Amino acid sequence: MSFNNLDNLYRQVIMDHYKNPRNHGSLSNGALTLEMNNPTCGDRIQLHLLIEDGIVNDVKFEGEGCSISLASASMMTQVIKGQEVETALKLSQYFSDMMLGKDVDPADLELGDIEALQGVAKFPARIKCATLAWKAMEKAVDQNEQP
Repeated sequence: MSFNNLDNLYRQVIMDHYKNPRNHGSLSNGALTLEMNNPTCGDRIQLHLLIEDGIVNDVKFEGEGCSISLASASMMTQVIKGQEVETALKLSQYFSDMMLGKDVDPADLELGDIEALQGVAKFPARIKCATLAWKAMEKAVDQNEQP
């Protein structure tokens, strides 16, 4: 597949997640809720995580922002749902490295659609948009592990 065709495919995947977000909504029943925003551009995300016995049993998000921010949140919820917290954090580190343009090897990680966002690394101003939901997830997990 040519570079242009691959680039177009990635754009389509991003727009699909933006227009038809997966796991959009809220959770109750003891879910962790964390709100974060990107003051640079105004993106805002509210992440709801239900962690039981070290597993992300459910995850949903609400928010407003650009297509990159909301598509990334949608993709993230799909890929971490049902995963062990440790795996979710590994995925977050992988995603962060990918956004920084580092050579990464997904090894045994199931990436889903998140590879479609790798082109964001070429636009430093958009990296914070793409990583907002991931940072919220890391912070929520950290708060969950606090005594």
